[in-house]
Amino acid sequence: MTRHYEEAEGLCENIDQETQSYIFNQTMIRIKDPIVSLDFYTRIIGMKLYRKIDFPDMQFTLYFLAMPGDVDDNNTPEDSNKRTTWTFSQRAMLELTHNWGTEHDESFKHHNGNSEPQGFGHIGFSVPDVYAASKRFEKLGVKFVKKPDDGKMKGLAFIEDPDGYWIEILQANMIEKNS
Repeated sequence: MTRHYEEAEGLCENIDQETQSYIFNQTMIRIKDPIVSLDFYTRIIGMKLYRKIDFPDMQFTLYFLAMPGDVDDNNTPEDSNKRTTWTFSQRAMLELTHNWGTEHDESFKHHNGNSEPQGFGHIGFSVPDVYAASKRFEKLGVKFVKKPDDGKMKGLAFIEDPDGYWIEILQANMIEKNS
């Protein structure tokens, strides 16, 4: 009997009880220009900014976003200190990190993880209809890495955010539908 739903080498069967209160809270990506990136993630993707934290001594700002409904939106504290604690107790947040001044450097660019050397791959969003979402992205002028019917894997798309990070757009039941 396994505690996992699938088998793969390297899985640990023993549950360390200390880890059972851990929460997967965030994925952080660095951004060049917060105005451009915040517009993309709030207008194009539909995320909501829950917390912005400035670090003037170190000259950077953190922006914590999530999809409304993916976090405990009904109990979001108004007080900024309490909202910080609340933010770090939520699941599946996107942390955008802006180092001040990069937006003014024309040659500045972050590595997206997909060009050589490869590393970080992408973040992903599940949508009700990948084709409808792709049409909307196309109308909004979003850059595509892959449209839903391009390549061998049909029914999923990849778009780019303003910093060139890849975002997978998938329909949860697409693989099941195509099986």
